[in-house]
Amino acid sequence: MTLTLLDWIILAAALAVCFVPALFFAKRSGRNTSEYFASGRAVPWWLAGLSMVATTFASDTPNLVTNFVRTQGVAGNWQWWAFTLTGVATVFFYARLWRRSGVMTDLEFYELRYSGRAASVVRGFRALYLGLFFNSIIIATVNLAACKIAGILFGFSRWETLIAVGILNVVFAAHSGLWGVLVIDMIQFFIKMSAVIAAAWFAVKLPEVGGLAGLVEKVSRIEGPGGLNYLHLLPDFSSNWELATAVFIMPLAVQWWAVWYPGAEPGGGSYIAQRMLASRSERDAVAGTLFFNIAHYVLRPWPWILVGLASLIVYPELSDIGKAFPNLDPSLIGHDIAYPAMLKFLPAGWVGLMVAGLVAANSSTVLTHLNWGASYIVHDFYRRFIRRDAPEKHYVLAGRLATIGLFVVSSSLVFVLETAQDSFNLILQVGAGTGLLYLMRWFWWRITAWSEVAAMVSSFLISVAFAIAHRHGFSFGTHRELLMTVIGTTVCWLLVTYWGPQTDRRTLIEFYRKVRPFGPGWERIRVEAGISAEEAARAARSENIPLALLGWVAGCVAIWTSLFTVGNFLYGRTGYALALLATFLVSGTVLIRVINRLWK
Repeated sequence: MTLTLLDWIILAAALAVCFVPALFFAKRSGRNTSEYFASGRAVPWWLAGLSMVATTFASDTPNLVTNFVRTQGVAGNWQWWAFTLTGVATVFFYARLWRRSGVMTDLEFYELRYSGRAASVVRGFRALYLGLFFNSIIIATVNLAACKIAGILFGFSRWETLIAVGILNVVFAAHSGLWGVLVIDMIQFFIKMSAVIAAAWFAVKLPEVGGLAGLVEKVSRIEGPGGLNYLHLLPDFSSNWELATAVFIMPLAVQWWAVWYPGAEPGGGSYIAQRMLASRSERDAVAGTLFFNIAHYVLRPWPWILVGLASLIVYPELSDIGKAFPNLDPSLIGHDIAYPAMLKFLPAGWVGLMVAGLVAANSSTVLTHLNWGASYIVHDFYRRFIRRDAPEKHYVLAGRLATIGLFVVSSSLVFVLETAQDSFNLILQVGAGTGLLYLMRWFWWRITAWSEVAAMVSSFLISVAFAIAHRHGFSFGTHRELLMTVIGTTVCWLLVTYWGPQTDRRTLIEFYRKVRPFGPGWERIRVEAGISAEEAARAARSENIPLALLGWVAGCVAIWTSLFTVGNFLYGRTGYALALLATFLVSGTVLIRVINRLWK
């Protein structure tokens, strides 16, 4: 694909609008680590929410959704739609607790909640485990998608793509800190949405697709493996129970609460926690997280899904993509590459906008992960365990160097990974079984640092055992292995919770006084802290748990019904769409009233 002069002008203008404003935050971010990693705790809700949405809209996300659509149908997206339950739970039960804790990173939480050497060990270990290992996998996944896109559009090799995105992202992440990342995210969100909507528009308008009516009619005639209907919003339980279990039952019944996944962590965490902690108030933390969940699940999916469905008509087989792009590296060809392959049909001018959108999608995620990962490495490892008494400017410099190092390490993994779905499954598997602990540690005093160690180690070892089994030709299926990992991990950390070393009472009492967690799980600590039942009851009434539960249910229903209202209108199913729209209006009204009551 070649870019015309108009494309280059649009691309240059979009990049300038995105990145130039971030240059003005270098001086502010260089003052101290609070400014560099937490924006001085002064971020308004709308900026925090937009940044969360932009971060989760990575260059690999359209590819991943296309992979789901082409291999499992539209219903395959329940593997991430189910995380709505997690995200809305964070809004109503965890956002205020995070902001109230006052920590700079979610790992600093460990030495607030736990005691002794174990707390320090967990904080230091997870700083490297998440900040370096996990974070590098995520950045590599995003950059792998960038390599596939650049290979399709421009014939770039992996090295050429990595050098290009590296120069852009590392310079700005190291230079401007979190303030710059937030501002870039805000602008990039609108560019990315404009680009993917344009891509969907032109894909559907292709003569071989024939508009929305033609798309629905032609895709409905394509029968996938096992009688798969690609258009169904819910899996077909009668014809393919195995697929329905993997993409629908497991995510809704187990995955949302049991699995740690970046951006959808049970109880909040990673860069979601970073945005909540950087918010200027508890209200901003709650509002920003709610806005993120609505935009994440409602505004973004359908443009990607439409392109994925259109690709089934244009490129029914992977070999068709290979024929259309004969110079493409064969190792890059997979179902996920169908999305960038559809971009060849964009007209002049729109190509420049799409390339700008793809650069923005890559940068918004990589910038966040570089800043977030560097915060772990510097604040939670280097500053905590190696050099504790250096001036603030020293730690800011260390953050900038860590940013560069993270990109170099992650780039090496790009040559190991093959598809976005491989990385998605790997992250789910390694994090399986730890989610319930992250939910419960706020509401049950008995959970200890050793519980977290047991959860991490057992989940990792079980995942390694399955990986070894795969190399010897044994496989139980992804969803079965996930369930077995959840069960094994949960049993291990529960045993350690009851029989292992306990957290110091003074630490628990201080945590209870500062964060004010609610529920019966802290009753013993409340008594030891000398807080009366009446005072605890007043605090519980201010939290209003029954109302929060209603908000959680209403929020999930509102998000899902609005998502499927859009889908049914696109499919031309007006009756279903109107019924879903009515349900959305009712649940949305309840949601708004609940939020207003809670804020009062």
